[in-house]
Amino acid sequence: MAIVGPTLLHDPVHNRGSAFALEDRPRLGLEGLLPPGVDTLETQIARVHLQLGTLDSDLQKYLLLSDLQARNETLYYATLMSDPATFMPLVYTPTVGEACQKYDHILRATRGLYLPITAKGRLKSLIANWPEKDIRFIVVTDGERILGLGDLGVNGMGIPVGKLALYTVCAGVPPEMTLPITLDVGTNNQTYLDDPLYLGLRQPRVRGAEYDAFIEEFVSTINEMFPKCCIQWEDFANINAVPILERYKDRTCTYNDDIQGTAAVAVAGIYGALRISKQKLTDQTFLFLGGGSAATGIAELISQAMVLEGLTIEEARARNWLFDVNGLMVNSRTDIAGFQKPFTHDHAAVASFVDAIEQIKPTGIVGVSTVPKLFNQAVIEAMARINERPIIFPYSNPTSRSECTAEEAYKWSEGRAIFASGSPFQPVRLGDKTFIPGQGNNVYIFPAMGMAVLATQASRVTEDMFIVAAQAVAELVTQEELDSGLIYPPQHDIRAASLHVAARIAQRIFDNGLAGVERPADIAAQIEAMAYQPVYPKV
Repeated sequence: MAIVGPTLLHDPVHNRGSAFALEDRPRLGLEGLLPPGVDTLETQIARVHLQLGTLDSDLQKYLLLSDLQARNETLYYATLMSDPATFMPLVYTPTVGEACQKYDHILRATRGLYLPITAKGRLKSLIANWPEKDIRFIVVTDGERILGLGDLGVNGMGIPVGKLALYTVCAGVPPEMTLPITLDVGTNNQTYLDDPLYLGLRQPRVRGAEYDAFIEEFVSTINEMFPKCCIQWEDFANINAVPILERYKDRTCTYNDDIQGTAAVAVAGIYGALRISKQKLTDQTFLFLGGGSAATGIAELISQAMVLEGLTIEEARARNWLFDVNGLMVNSRTDIAGFQKPFTHDHAAVASFVDAIEQIKPTGIVGVSTVPKLFNQAVIEAMARINERPIIFPYSNPTSRSECTAEEAYKWSEGRAIFASGSPFQPVRLGDKTFIPGQGNNVYIFPAMGMAVLATQASRVTEDMFIVAAQAVAELVTQEELDSGLIYPPQHDIRAASLHVAARIAQRIFDNGLAGVERPADIAAQIEAMAYQPVYPKV
């Protein structure tokens, strides 16, 4: 039976709101339910822009857009695609961080699936409640390490929802093929446990064998119900993120964006930086502030990229160092985890980050600590003394957690820093030059990876696919943009950039024999043809 009347106006997939044609309204039972005027999609977009302009805060704009997504999906995506550089910070980082912290207080319409560990043993019946049966992408979190904000429990659902919206906006992955999921295993955040409005399980986080069995049931059920689906792990704590990726990366189509996506966008930034400094990758040394999965993921992908340029893997890893709350990670320390060992080297203990810079003499520093202001004036000045063009990458999100600002990096290095950050910063005027800081946003990677996997029906996601993605991102930056300090493509061109990167990744998938479909004559054209366009469906 066709959807008609008020039901149609409450169906976000088929609802056109004021854009229903006059001649269609009698047939659809809509006469009298809408004003007599008829909008085009373009005038509806203009109205949304006007409404957003009346709001005082980014969180209010986030809520308006969330309501729009729940009411009129086509208009939502059309609006975001009308100005992606403006809307990406509203639907994802940095605004999504505040939204997640307050998610149980601002919740209006639910989106996605919540799978509590109390439903262990019957996940299939819960997942079967989702109406779409051809799911190709799942972004899943357990909410323990949301951005740099920590354990937010089920409030972390804003991350999978926002991430999948960008799959569609940036690379054209059809929204009906995406599914955000939160695995609720409890929370150790006492503020939420004491909050009467918190909507998750009111229990401490489950650990160990019970947790692992829950993850195993989840993966097995997804593979059974959605055999062509790719699972993206998002914002899991290090103690779970690394083992989960190791356990499943060779069993199913899966990746961890915090580890591999962050690594790829960092490597893309390094490729861009080297276009400015005119140096070789194999001559670089990197010091990471932070020793978690993001740091080791970036360090490993840098190492793999160096191997492609002639180093052995041992030589490459020796050029990547970690520094955490206990100082430089050296072999004499007894608190080193297994995933950190490849980047733990023979060296005397060093307690000060500035001292580590002076002794190791890195060409670049990468901040993934989630602690703000640790790239202080002494740090930046030390990097500028050692390097003509120091690479300064404070990648922690959201903006409030950034290790330094763009203005600080440029000012303290006398304009010589090659800068990129995890969250956006405004252009910086220094003397007679304006610097445009780049944002090392994973959005350059994961939507393109998603579209490439969709177009090829890839059976696996491999490390070299991320190196290809990084190279493809870096090659899009023009010389004029490099001259202004920009090492990533402008975000207003993110759609074209993502489709270009997707085509490059897809080529590698076909070359590696991982595709589930025949190789087309023109991969780029095939991907362009598959990409979602915000057009109202027929009713």
